[in-house]
Amino acid sequence: MQFDFKTKPYEHQLVALQRSYDKTNYGYFMEMGCGKSKVLIDNLAWLHVNKGLDTAIIIAPKGVYRNWQISEIPAHLPEDIEHEVYVWNPNPNKAEAKRLKAGIEERGKLRILLVNVEGFATQKVKKFVDLFVRGTPFLLAIDESTTIKNPKAKRTKALVALGKSASFRRILTGSPVTKSPMDLYSQCEFMDKRLLGFDSYFSFQGRYAITRTQRMGSHSFQQIVGYRNLDELSSRLETFSYRVTKEEALDLPDKIYTTREVSLTDDQHRHYMSLKEAAIAVLEDGELVSAPAVMTQLLRLQQVLCGHLMSDDGELVEIPTNRLSALLATVEEMDGKVIIWSRFRYDIKAIVATLAKAYGSDSVVSYFGDTSDEDRQTAVRRFQFEDARFFVANPQTAGYGLTLTAATNVIYYANDFNLETRIQSEDRCHRIGQKKSVTYVDLVTRNSIDEHIVRTLRAKIDLSAKTLGEEARKWLQVSPR
Repeated sequence: MQFDFKTKPYEHQLVALQRSYDKTNYGYFMEMGCGKSKVLIDNLAWLHVNKGLDTAIIIAPKGVYRNWQISEIPAHLPEDIEHEVYVWNPNPNKAEAKRLKAGIEERGKLRILLVNVEGFATQKVKKFVDLFVRGTPFLLAIDESTTIKNPKAKRTKALVALGKSASFRRILTGSPVTKSPMDLYSQCEFMDKRLLGFDSYFSFQGRYAITRTQRMGSHSFQQIVGYRNLDELSSRLETFSYRVTKEEALDLPDKIYTTREVSLTDDQHRHYMSLKEAAIAVLEDGELVSAPAVMTQLLRLQQVLCGHLMSDDGELVEIPTNRLSALLATVEEMDGKVIIWSRFRYDIKAIVATLAKAYGSDSVVSYFGDTSDEDRQTAVRRFQFEDARFFVANPQTAGYGLTLTAATNVIYYANDFNLETRIQSEDRCHRIGQKKSVTYVDLVTRNSIDEHIVRTLRAKIDLSAKTLGEEARKWLQVSPR
Protein backbone atom coordinates (compact mmCIF):
# COMPACT_ATOMS: atom_id res chain seq x y z
CA MET A 1 0.00 0.00 0.00
CA GLN A 2 1.44 3.35 -1.12
CA PHE A 3 0.04 6.64 0.10
CA ASP A 4 1.24 10.19 0.73
CA PHE A 5 0.54 10.81 4.41
CA LYS A 6 0.27 14.31 5.81
CA THR A 7 1.84 13.14 9.05
CA LYS A 8 4.15 10.13 9.14
CA PRO A 9 2.50 7.22 10.95
CA TYR A 10 4.13 5.32 13.76
CA GLU A 11 4.80 1.67 13.00
CA HIS A 12 1.74 0.44 14.94
CA GLN A 13 -0.47 2.99 13.12
CA LEU A 14 0.79 1.76 9.77
CA VAL A 15 0.06 -1.84 10.77
CA ALA A 16 -3.51 -0.89 11.73
CA LEU A 17 -4.01 0.89 8.41
CA GLN A 18 -2.52 -1.90 6.30
CA ARG A 19 -4.82 -4.44 7.93
CA SER A 20 -7.95 -2.33 7.47
CA TYR A 21 -7.65 0.09 4.56
CA ASP A 22 -9.95 -1.77 2.13
CA LYS A 23 -12.00 -3.78 4.65
CA THR A 24 -15.74 -3.25 4.87
CA ASN A 25 -15.68 -3.66 8.66
CA TYR A 26 -12.85 -3.01 11.10
CA GLY A 27 -12.26 -2.16 14.75
CA TYR A 28 -9.39 0.02 15.95
CA PHE A 29 -8.98 -1.16 19.54
CA MET A 30 -6.06 1.12 20.25
CA GLU A 31 -5.43 2.36 23.76
CA MET A 32 -5.80 6.07 24.46
CA GLY A 33 -2.83 7.99 23.13
CA CYS A 34 -1.94 5.53 20.36
CA GLY A 35 -3.38 7.72 17.60
CA LYS A 36 -6.43 5.78 16.40
CA SER A 37 -8.02 9.03 15.15
CA LYS A 38 -5.09 9.50 12.77
CA VAL A 39 -5.48 5.94 11.52
CA LEU A 40 -9.15 6.54 10.73
CA ILE A 41 -8.38 9.78 8.87
CA ASP A 42 -5.60 8.09 6.90
CA ASN A 43 -8.01 5.26 6.06
CA LEU A 44 -10.68 7.74 4.94
CA ALA A 45 -8.16 9.64 2.79
CA TRP A 46 -7.01 6.39 1.15
CA LEU A 47 -10.61 5.38 0.39
CA HIS A 48 -11.29 8.79 -1.11
CA VAL A 49 -8.20 8.74 -3.33
CA ASN A 50 -8.34 5.08 -4.38
CA LYS A 51 -12.02 4.17 -4.19
CA GLY A 52 -13.69 7.50 -4.88
CA LEU A 53 -15.44 7.57 -1.51
CA ASP A 54 -16.69 11.13 -0.96
CA THR A 55 -18.80 10.94 2.22
CA ALA A 56 -18.01 10.08 5.85
CA ILE A 57 -20.00 10.28 9.07
CA ILE A 58 -17.95 10.35 12.27
CA ILE A 59 -19.89 9.78 15.49
CA ALA A 60 -18.40 10.70 18.87
CA PRO A 61 -19.53 11.66 22.39
CA LYS A 62 -20.79 15.19 22.87
CA GLY A 63 -17.64 16.40 24.59
CA VAL A 64 -15.42 15.02 21.83
CA TYR A 65 -17.00 15.26 18.40
CA ARG A 66 -16.01 18.87 17.71
CA ASN A 67 -12.40 17.97 18.50
CA TRP A 68 -12.31 16.14 15.18
CA GLN A 69 -12.99 19.45 13.43
CA ILE A 70 -10.61 21.50 15.56
CA SER A 71 -7.61 19.16 15.82
CA GLU A 72 -7.70 15.73 14.22
CA ILE A 73 -8.85 16.42 10.65
CA PRO A 74 -6.68 19.54 10.12
CA ALA A 75 -3.68 17.69 11.58
CA HIS A 76 -3.88 14.51 9.48
CA LEU A 77 -6.01 14.90 6.33
CA PRO A 78 -3.74 15.57 3.31
CA GLU A 79 -3.99 19.18 2.18
CA ASP A 80 -4.50 18.26 -1.47
CA ILE A 81 -7.81 16.57 -0.66
CA GLU A 82 -10.63 19.04 -1.17
CA HIS A 83 -13.05 18.62 1.67
CA GLU A 84 -15.74 20.20 3.78
CA VAL A 85 -16.43 19.45 7.44
CA TYR A 86 -19.99 19.81 8.70
CA VAL A 87 -20.79 19.81 12.41
CA TRP A 88 -24.24 18.76 13.52
CA ASN A 89 -26.08 21.22 15.74
CA PRO A 90 -29.66 20.43 16.81
CA ASN A 91 -30.42 24.13 17.23
CA PRO A 92 -28.39 25.89 14.53
CA ASN A 93 -28.45 29.62 13.87
CA LYS A 94 -29.33 30.80 10.34
CA ALA A 95 -25.76 30.57 9.06
CA GLU A 96 -25.24 27.08 10.53
CA ALA A 97 -28.58 25.86 9.19
CA LYS A 98 -27.74 27.18 5.72
CA ARG A 99 -24.35 25.46 5.77
CA LEU A 100 -25.82 22.13 6.92
CA LYS A 101 -28.45 22.30 4.17
CA ALA A 102 -25.74 23.07 1.60
CA GLY A 103 -23.80 20.05 2.82
CA ILE A 104 -26.63 17.77 1.73
CA GLU A 105 -26.27 18.97 -1.86
CA GLU A 106 -22.48 19.26 -1.96
CA ARG A 107 -20.70 16.95 -4.42
CA GLY A 108 -17.20 16.75 -5.83
CA LYS A 109 -15.46 17.11 -2.48
CA LEU A 110 -14.93 14.82 0.44
CA ARG A 111 -17.80 15.56 2.84
CA ILE A 112 -17.27 14.80 6.53
CA LEU A 113 -20.21 15.11 8.90
CA LEU A 114 -19.51 15.14 12.65
CA VAL A 115 -22.38 14.12 14.92
CA ASN A 116 -22.58 13.56 18.68
CA VAL A 117 -23.67 10.04 19.52
CA GLU A 118 -26.26 11.24 22.01
CA GLY A 119 -28.18 12.86 19.14
CA PHE A 120 -29.02 9.47 17.64
CA ALA A 121 -31.66 9.01 20.31
CA THR A 122 -33.67 11.67 18.41
CA GLN A 123 -35.52 11.58 15.09
CA LYS A 124 -34.09 14.98 14.13
CA VAL A 125 -30.55 13.64 13.77
CA LYS A 126 -31.61 10.46 12.01
CA LYS A 127 -33.64 12.36 9.40
CA PHE A 128 -30.77 14.75 8.65
CA VAL A 129 -28.17 11.99 8.37
CA ASP A 130 -30.45 10.02 6.05
CA LEU A 131 -30.64 13.06 3.76
CA PHE A 132 -26.88 13.64 3.98
CA VAL A 133 -25.95 10.10 2.81
CA ARG A 134 -28.84 9.50 0.41
CA GLY A 135 -27.69 8.13 -2.92
CA THR A 136 -23.99 7.94 -2.14
CA PRO A 137 -21.57 5.38 -0.65
CA PHE A 138 -20.29 6.43 2.75
CA LEU A 139 -18.04 5.47 5.63
CA LEU A 140 -19.61 5.38 9.10
CA ALA A 141 -17.26 5.50 12.09
CA ILE A 142 -18.01 5.52 15.81
CA ASP A 143 -15.36 7.05 18.05
CA GLU A 144 -15.48 5.71 21.63
CA SER A 145 -17.70 2.87 20.45
CA THR A 146 -18.50 1.69 23.97
CA THR A 147 -21.16 4.41 23.82
CA ILE A 148 -23.26 1.86 21.89
CA LYS A 149 -22.55 -1.15 24.11
CA ASN A 150 -26.14 -1.24 25.39
CA PRO A 151 -28.17 -3.16 22.78
CA LYS A 152 -31.45 -1.74 24.13
CA ALA A 153 -30.47 1.95 23.88
CA LYS A 154 -32.17 4.07 21.20
CA ARG A 155 -28.87 5.37 19.87
CA THR A 156 -27.50 1.84 19.56
CA LYS A 157 -30.51 0.68 17.57
CA ALA A 158 -30.37 3.78 15.37
CA LEU A 159 -26.67 3.38 14.57
CA VAL A 160 -26.95 -0.36 13.94
CA ALA A 161 -29.75 0.41 11.46
CA LEU A 162 -27.74 3.21 9.79
CA GLY A 163 -24.67 0.98 9.61
CA LYS A 164 -26.49 -1.48 7.37
CA SER A 165 -26.51 1.08 4.55
CA ALA A 166 -22.86 2.15 4.98
CA SER A 167 -20.20 0.96 2.52
CA PHE A 168 -17.53 0.96 5.23
CA ARG A 169 -17.89 0.73 9.01
CA ARG A 170 -15.27 1.49 11.64
CA ILE A 171 -15.32 1.46 15.44
CA LEU A 172 -12.68 3.13 17.61
CA THR A 173 -12.03 2.58 21.30
CA GLY A 174 -9.13 2.02 23.64
CA SER A 175 -11.22 -0.19 25.90
CA PRO A 176 -13.81 -2.26 23.97
CA VAL A 177 -14.64 -4.13 27.18
CA THR A 178 -15.38 -1.74 30.06
CA LYS A 179 -17.61 -3.82 32.29
CA SER A 180 -17.93 -7.28 30.74
CA PRO A 181 -17.27 -9.15 27.48
CA MET A 182 -20.97 -8.66 26.73
CA ASP A 183 -20.07 -5.04 25.87
CA LEU A 184 -18.68 -6.35 22.57
CA TYR A 185 -21.90 -7.58 21.02
CA SER A 186 -23.52 -4.27 20.01
CA GLN A 187 -20.22 -2.76 18.88
CA CYS A 188 -19.67 -5.71 16.56
CA GLU A 189 -23.32 -5.88 15.52
CA PHE A 190 -22.99 -2.31 14.28
CA MET A 191 -20.38 -3.54 11.80
CA ASP A 192 -21.97 -6.91 10.97
CA LYS A 193 -23.48 -9.39 13.43
CA ARG A 194 -22.07 -12.23 11.32
CA LEU A 195 -18.54 -11.24 12.40
CA LEU A 196 -19.11 -12.87 15.78
CA GLY A 197 -21.25 -15.67 14.35
CA PHE A 198 -24.42 -15.00 16.35
CA ASP A 199 -27.85 -13.79 15.27
CA SER A 200 -28.80 -12.27 18.63
CA TYR A 201 -27.40 -10.91 21.87
CA PHE A 202 -28.95 -13.82 23.78
CA SER A 203 -27.19 -16.46 21.70
CA PHE A 204 -23.94 -14.51 22.13
CA GLN A 205 -24.53 -14.36 25.89
CA GLY A 206 -25.35 -18.06 25.97
CA ARG A 207 -21.97 -18.87 24.43
CA TYR A 208 -19.73 -16.59 26.48
CA ALA A 209 -21.54 -15.89 29.77
CA ILE A 210 -22.41 -18.07 32.76
CA THR A 211 -25.80 -17.18 34.22
CA ARG A 212 -27.99 -18.22 37.10
CA THR A 213 -31.58 -17.46 37.99
CA GLN A 214 -32.10 -14.76 40.63
CA ARG A 215 -35.37 -13.78 42.26
CA MET A 216 -36.55 -10.35 43.38
CA GLY A 217 -39.97 -10.67 44.94
CA SER A 218 -42.28 -12.38 42.48
CA HIS A 219 -39.95 -11.74 39.57
CA SER A 220 -37.01 -13.80 38.36
CA PHE A 221 -34.16 -12.90 36.01
CA GLN A 222 -30.90 -14.29 34.68
CA GLN A 223 -27.83 -12.78 36.32
CA ILE A 224 -24.39 -13.10 34.75
CA VAL A 225 -22.03 -14.63 37.32
CA GLY A 226 -19.03 -15.44 35.13
CA TYR A 227 -17.69 -15.90 31.62
CA ARG A 228 -16.40 -18.74 29.44
CA ASN A 229 -14.86 -19.46 26.03
CA LEU A 230 -13.07 -16.10 26.09
CA ASP A 231 -10.04 -17.40 24.17
CA GLU A 232 -12.41 -18.28 21.35
CA LEU A 233 -13.98 -14.82 21.49
CA SER A 234 -10.56 -13.17 21.39
CA SER A 235 -9.63 -15.20 18.31
CA ARG A 236 -12.81 -14.11 16.54
CA LEU A 237 -12.08 -10.45 17.30
CA GLU A 238 -8.57 -10.70 15.87
CA THR A 239 -9.99 -11.37 12.40
CA PHE A 240 -11.57 -7.91 12.13
CA SER A 241 -9.80 -5.67 14.65
CA TYR A 242 -6.39 -4.45 15.71
CA ARG A 243 -5.50 -4.22 19.39
CA VAL A 244 -2.49 -2.34 20.74
CA THR A 245 -1.61 -0.80 24.10
CA LYS A 246 0.60 2.20 24.76
CA GLU A 247 3.18 -0.04 26.40
CA GLU A 248 3.40 -2.10 23.22
CA ALA A 249 3.37 0.81 20.78
CA LEU A 250 5.02 3.84 22.29
CA ASP A 251 8.02 4.91 24.25
CA LEU A 252 6.01 7.14 26.56
CA PRO A 253 7.36 8.51 29.84
CA ASP A 254 6.30 7.04 33.17
CA LYS A 255 3.13 7.59 35.15
CA ILE A 256 3.78 8.49 38.79
CA TYR A 257 0.99 7.99 41.33
CA THR A 258 0.76 9.55 44.76
CA THR A 259 -1.81 10.74 47.29
CA ARG A 260 -2.23 13.78 49.47
CA GLU A 261 -4.02 13.35 52.75
CA VAL A 262 -6.88 15.70 53.60
CA SER A 263 -8.15 15.92 57.16
CA LEU A 264 -11.83 16.44 57.91
CA THR A 265 -13.31 19.43 59.67
CA ASP A 266 -15.51 18.74 62.69
CA ASP A 267 -18.64 19.49 60.65
CA GLN A 268 -17.55 17.10 57.90
CA HIS A 269 -16.83 14.37 60.44
CA ARG A 270 -20.27 14.78 62.02
CA HIS A 271 -22.07 14.63 58.67
CA TYR A 272 -19.94 11.70 57.48
CA MET A 273 -20.61 9.59 60.57
CA SER A 274 -24.34 10.28 60.39
CA LEU A 275 -24.51 9.27 56.73
CA LYS A 276 -22.27 6.28 57.33
CA GLU A 277 -24.65 4.89 59.94
CA ALA A 278 -27.59 5.48 57.59
CA ALA A 279 -25.74 3.67 54.79
CA ILE A 280 -24.97 0.69 57.03
CA ALA A 281 -28.64 0.52 57.98
CA VAL A 282 -29.64 0.41 54.31
CA LEU A 283 -27.20 -2.42 53.59
CA GLU A 284 -28.23 -4.45 56.61
CA ASP A 285 -32.03 -4.23 56.42
CA GLY A 286 -32.21 -7.74 55.00
CA GLU A 287 -33.56 -6.73 51.62
CA LEU A 288 -31.80 -7.24 48.29
CA VAL A 289 -29.97 -3.96 47.69
CA SER A 290 -29.34 -2.86 44.12
CA ALA A 291 -26.00 -1.57 42.88
CA PRO A 292 -27.43 1.93 42.20
CA ALA A 293 -28.69 2.11 45.80
CA VAL A 294 -25.25 1.21 47.13
CA MET A 295 -23.55 3.72 44.85
CA THR A 296 -25.96 6.46 45.97
CA GLN A 297 -24.93 5.92 49.57
CA LEU A 298 -21.24 6.08 48.66
CA LEU A 299 -21.82 9.16 46.51
CA ARG A 300 -23.34 11.07 49.42
CA LEU A 301 -20.36 10.19 51.60
CA GLN A 302 -18.04 11.36 48.84
CA GLN A 303 -19.90 14.68 48.63
CA VAL A 304 -19.36 15.26 52.35
CA LEU A 305 -15.64 14.62 51.93
CA CYS A 306 -15.62 17.41 49.32
CA GLY A 307 -17.49 19.86 51.56
CA HIS A 308 -21.10 19.78 50.40
CA LEU A 309 -24.21 17.62 50.43
CA MET A 310 -27.48 17.55 48.55
CA SER A 311 -30.23 17.25 51.17
CA ASP A 312 -33.29 15.03 50.77
CA ASP A 313 -35.37 18.07 49.77
CA GLY A 314 -32.91 19.00 47.02
CA GLU A 315 -31.10 21.85 48.78
CA LEU A 316 -27.32 22.14 48.67
CA VAL A 317 -25.74 22.14 52.13
CA GLU A 318 -22.24 23.65 52.24
CA ILE A 319 -19.89 22.10 54.80
CA PRO A 320 -16.56 23.66 55.88
CA THR A 321 -13.72 21.69 54.27
CA ASN A 322 -9.94 21.53 54.15
CA ARG A 323 -9.92 20.10 50.64
CA LEU A 324 -9.51 23.40 48.80
CA SER A 325 -6.58 24.31 51.05
CA ALA A 326 -5.03 20.89 50.36
CA LEU A 327 -5.48 21.52 46.64
CA LEU A 328 -3.69 24.86 46.85
CA ALA A 329 -0.85 23.34 48.87
CA THR A 330 -0.50 20.58 46.28
CA VAL A 331 -0.46 23.03 43.37
CA GLU A 332 2.20 25.14 45.07
CA GLU A 333 4.55 22.16 44.96
CA MET A 334 4.07 21.65 41.21
CA ASP A 335 5.82 23.13 38.23
CA GLY A 336 4.06 23.60 34.92
CA LYS A 337 0.47 23.11 33.89
CA VAL A 338 -2.07 21.17 35.94
CA ILE A 339 -5.29 19.31 35.15
CA ILE A 340 -7.77 19.08 38.04
CA TRP A 341 -10.62 16.58 37.78
CA SER A 342 -13.77 16.55 39.88
CA ARG A 343 -17.08 14.80 39.28
CA PHE A 344 -19.15 17.49 41.08
CA ARG A 345 -20.26 20.77 39.47
CA TYR A 346 -20.15 22.52 42.86
CA ASP A 347 -16.49 21.57 43.29
CA ILE A 348 -15.46 22.70 39.81
CA LYS A 349 -16.92 26.16 40.41
CA ALA A 350 -15.28 26.38 43.85
CA ILE A 351 -11.90 25.24 42.49
CA VAL A 352 -12.02 27.77 39.64
CA ALA A 353 -12.85 30.60 42.06
CA THR A 354 -10.08 29.53 44.46
CA LEU A 355 -7.40 29.29 41.75
CA ALA A 356 -8.52 32.55 40.13
CA LYS A 357 -8.13 34.33 43.46
CA ALA A 358 -4.70 32.82 44.09
CA TYR A 359 -3.21 32.97 40.58
CA GLY A 360 -5.42 35.35 38.61
CA SER A 361 -8.51 34.75 36.49
CA ASP A 362 -6.44 34.26 33.31
CA SER A 363 -4.64 31.31 34.86
CA VAL A 364 -7.61 28.94 34.90
CA VAL A 365 -10.12 27.52 32.41
CA SER A 366 -12.98 25.12 33.04
CA TYR A 367 -14.70 22.41 31.00
CA PHE A 368 -17.88 20.75 32.30
CA GLY A 369 -21.57 20.37 31.57
CA ASP A 370 -22.34 24.09 31.82
CA THR A 371 -19.57 25.07 29.39
CA SER A 372 -20.73 26.03 25.89
CA ASP A 373 -19.21 24.37 22.83
CA GLU A 374 -17.40 27.57 21.90
CA ASP A 375 -16.01 28.03 25.41
CA ARG A 376 -14.88 24.40 25.45
CA GLN A 377 -12.81 24.95 22.33
CA THR A 378 -11.36 28.12 23.82
CA ALA A 379 -10.53 26.37 27.09
CA VAL A 380 -8.59 23.59 25.33
CA ARG A 381 -6.71 26.05 23.10
CA ARG A 382 -5.76 28.36 25.97
CA PHE A 383 -4.57 25.48 28.13
CA GLN A 384 -2.78 23.48 25.45
CA PHE A 385 -1.18 26.33 23.52
CA GLU A 386 -1.50 29.59 25.41
CA ASP A 387 -1.39 31.12 28.90
CA ALA A 388 -3.80 29.12 31.06
CA ARG A 389 -2.04 27.05 33.71
CA PHE A 390 -5.02 25.20 35.20
CA PHE A 391 -7.62 23.07 33.41
CA VAL A 392 -10.50 22.28 35.80
CA ALA A 393 -12.98 19.79 34.42
CA ASN A 394 -15.49 17.00 34.86
CA PRO A 395 -13.96 13.71 33.62
CA GLN A 396 -17.31 12.55 32.20
CA THR A 397 -17.39 15.66 30.00
CA ALA A 398 -13.74 16.35 29.18
CA GLY A 399 -12.13 12.98 29.85
CA TYR A 400 -12.66 11.66 26.31
CA GLY A 401 -10.95 12.57 23.06
CA LEU A 402 -9.08 15.72 24.13
CA THR A 403 -5.31 16.15 23.85
CA LEU A 404 -3.93 17.98 26.89
CA THR A 405 -0.25 17.10 26.70
CA ALA A 406 0.74 20.56 27.93
CA ALA A 407 0.09 19.18 31.43
CA THR A 408 2.50 17.03 33.40
CA ASN A 409 0.49 17.15 36.64
CA VAL A 410 -3.01 15.76 37.26
CA ILE A 411 -5.02 16.12 40.47
CA TYR A 412 -8.15 14.10 41.24
CA TYR A 413 -10.20 16.26 43.59
CA ALA A 414 -13.12 13.80 43.56
CA ASN A 415 -12.97 10.55 41.59
CA ASP A 416 -15.68 9.14 39.41
CA PHE A 417 -16.60 5.53 40.23
CA ASN A 418 -16.32 4.45 36.58
CA LEU A 419 -13.02 2.80 35.64
CA GLU A 420 -13.25 3.79 31.98
CA THR A 421 -13.67 7.44 32.97
CA ARG A 422 -10.58 7.25 35.17
CA ILE A 423 -8.46 5.62 32.45
CA GLN A 424 -9.65 8.02 29.79
CA SER A 425 -9.06 11.10 31.93
CA GLU A 426 -5.55 9.93 32.88
CA ASP A 427 -4.70 9.59 29.22
CA ARG A 428 -5.64 13.10 28.18
CA CYS A 429 -2.02 14.09 28.86
CA HIS A 430 -0.28 10.69 28.77
CA ARG A 431 -0.36 10.13 25.01
CA ILE A 432 1.55 10.83 21.82
CA GLY A 433 3.22 14.21 22.20
CA GLN A 434 4.00 13.86 25.90
CA LYS A 435 7.74 14.07 26.52
CA LYS A 436 7.80 14.13 30.32
CA SER A 437 6.62 11.86 33.10
CA VAL A 438 3.14 12.62 34.42
CA THR A 439 2.34 12.83 38.14
CA TYR A 440 -1.16 11.86 39.31
CA VAL A 441 -2.24 13.03 42.77
CA ASP A 442 -5.41 11.78 44.46
CA LEU A 443 -6.74 13.89 47.32
CA VAL A 444 -7.69 11.37 49.99
CA THR A 445 -9.15 11.41 53.49
CA ARG A 446 -7.60 8.58 55.47
CA ASN A 447 -9.91 5.76 56.64
CA SER A 448 -12.74 6.93 54.40
CA ILE A 449 -14.31 5.74 51.18
CA ASP A 450 -11.77 7.99 49.41
CA GLU A 451 -9.07 5.44 50.13
CA HIS A 452 -11.17 2.53 48.91
CA ILE A 453 -12.22 4.31 45.72
CA VAL A 454 -8.64 5.19 44.78
CA ARG A 455 -7.33 1.73 45.67
CA THR A 456 -10.08 0.06 43.65
CA LEU A 457 -9.63 2.24 40.54
CA ARG A 458 -5.85 1.87 40.57
CA ALA A 459 -6.36 -1.89 40.71
CA LYS A 460 -8.38 -1.52 37.47
CA ILE A 461 -11.66 -2.49 39.11
CA ASP A 462 -14.83 -0.74 37.96
CA LEU A 463 -16.87 0.28 40.98
CA SER A 464 -19.84 1.30 38.85
CA ALA A 465 -20.17 -2.23 37.47
CA LYS A 466 -20.35 -3.98 40.83
CA THR A 467 -22.97 -4.63 43.44
CA LEU A 468 -20.64 -4.08 46.33
CA GLY A 469 -22.66 -5.87 49.01
CA GLU A 470 -20.37 -7.21 51.71
CA GLU A 471 -17.46 -5.17 50.32
CA ALA A 472 -19.41 -1.96 50.86
CA ARG A 473 -20.09 -2.97 54.46
CA LYS A 474 -16.34 -3.37 55.01
CA TRP A 475 -15.75 0.06 53.51
CA LEU A 476 -18.11 1.56 56.04
CA GLN A 477 -16.62 -0.05 59.13
CA VAL A 478 -13.77 2.45 59.45
CA SER A 479 -14.13 6.03 60.62
CA PRO A 480 -12.16 8.92 59.10
CA ARG A 481 -10.44 11.50 61.22
